Amino acid sequence: MSEILWKDRKRTLFGLPLSFTKYSLTEDKLIIERGFLSKVEEEIRLYRIMDFTLKRSLGERIFRLGTIHCCSADKSTPEFDILRIKNSQAVKDLISDTVEKCRVKNKVIARELIDDEHGDDDLD
Repeated sequence: MSEILWKDRKRTLFGLPLSFTKYSLTEDKLIIERGFLSKVEEEIRLYRIMDFTLKRSLGERIFRLGTIHCCSADKSTPEFDILRIKNSQAVKDLISDTVEKCRVKNKVIARELIDDEHGDDDLD
């Protein structure tokens, strides 16, 4: 099993970890575990994550929390949120750096195509 680089729980708006949602980050995957009696575990390969957005509402900022919205190329989980976590900016940076390392390690290249309305790649 890979070493856990970061782990936390979804927190209440008051910053307390009173939730049955757990997050774990290893060097090659992000694991989201939900539930108490019935558990669901989602595993997202890091090289599939394409984009991050850090969201911090007023209530989250007051209690030093944040939500990271992620878009991925994973078919079962194309978008997901890492909800109300502590040190959200540092966690977003850690995930972003780990995603890049994972892409290099697995020789994955992310390509973004920019097409104009005529369908050619020329930006003139």
